[in-house]
Amino acid sequence: MAKKKISEDELLKHNLIIRVNDSMYLKLTKLLAESDCQTLAEVARKVLAGQKINCFYKDISMNAPMEEMALIRKELKAIGVNINQQTRYFNACKSTAEKNYHSDQTVALYLKVEVKVERLFDLISNLAQRWLQK
Repeated sequence: MAKKKISEDELLKHNLIIRVNDSMYLKLTKLLAESDCQTLAEVARKVLAGQKINCFYKDISMNAPMEEMALIRKELKAIGVNINQQTRYFNACKSTAEKNYHSDQTVALYLKVEVKVERLFDLISNLAQRWLQK
């Protein structure tokens, strides 16, 4: 990918050296950690220019539901793989008894999916309620 051309107006030509006290430095480094800025100099430039700094905050109360949703996703994927295997076995069988066995196994797997999807809907509705309250 080609490097983006910088216009003459955007080129940073002048070097400024400033000194700040410990509390101001801590504020700037905290702002750097929470923002989309890459360097401390970029934070200082945005503050001096009065530009908007986008900050990102992580809500740790969402960790548990998100971990549970990731686990449910993993389990649903595994169940889906098992259903595909049962379907393949079903189609390869010649006898009716074997087909009945594999269809019963597939039904049992679909029941597991139903339980997981219901739990997933509960989690999503709880997250939606939290989201809409803010």
